[in-house]
Amino acid sequence: MLIHPQFDPIALQLGPLAIRWYGLMYLLAFMAAIGLGRWRLRLPQVAAQGWSAKALDDLMFYAVLGTIVGGRLGYVLFYKASFYLAHPLDIFKVWEGGMSFHGGFIGVSFALFLFARQSQRRWLEVTDFMAPLVPAGLAAGRFGNFINGELWGRVSAPDAPWAMLFPQAAHADRSWLLSHPQQAVAGGLQVIFDHYQALPRHPSQLYEVALEGLALFVMVWLFARKTRPVGAISAVFLIGYGCARFLVEFMREPDDFLGLLTLGWSLGQWLSVPMIVVGIGVLAYVYRGGQRTPPVARQ
Repeated sequence: MLIHPQFDPIALQLGPLAIRWYGLMYLLAFMAAIGLGRWRLRLPQVAAQGWSAKALDDLMFYAVLGTIVGGRLGYVLFYKASFYLAHPLDIFKVWEGGMSFHGGFIGVSFALFLFARQSQRRWLEVTDFMAPLVPAGLAAGRFGNFINGELWGRVSAPDAPWAMLFPQAAHADRSWLLSHPQQAVAGGLQVIFDHYQALPRHPSQLYEVALEGLALFVMVWLFARKTRPVGAISAVFLIGYGCARFLVEFMREPDDFLGLLTLGWSLGQWLSVPMIVVGIGVLAYVYRGGQRTPPVARQ
């Protein structure tokens, strides 16, 4: 079985200043978005809409604020509202982790709405430009989760070639053994835990890198290379991400303070379903003539 490498979460220590890998992954995500955005500016249909390097820089400023504020508030409200209500100052301790994609998505959507109004563009026109830039950032963020050894997957079969031991999950592993005594003995998992003090789990962070990052990037990027009705690219992103996240959640360990909800689905799955439904609805609408190809836009 594989063992998590146990990376030091601090990439660089400069006196009292600690630069963490997780923060560097966010920096890498925004750098990737800027680089891919400049690449998209070369496409004729994008240039015809009046997009420029300055517009991209302005857009990224709004997107960064929306990601950080929305991601943090989404985690606070969706996952640990009671804790942060009792400890409100801890909301600002972003270096300790705790970001929600769905919260970040809402934050970015609102930020892009503000950018659209400021630049006199249609909101879906802006989200269409932004959507192909997002998956690379998602891949970087999920790899940051892997480096931290957090958000590990559910217990897997010990003979699975991808099974990985996460020492950070020792407490969760003990809880699993207590709640699944027969399965632990029959599957040899108790023996493995006695030897390693850990159970084999799915490296779900890497699954998310592959699906929500690489696969989604290829799908949306290739779809966006041709002229599409306004909103179509955004819709494909919503459907693709929602489906990828919904599937990965079957292998990802649910948060211990939430567990599984109705139908045995996790909160991440329930938050992904509306994305899929809205994406399908928008895609059907725009291909029935609801939105036309954007005209030449402003600088």
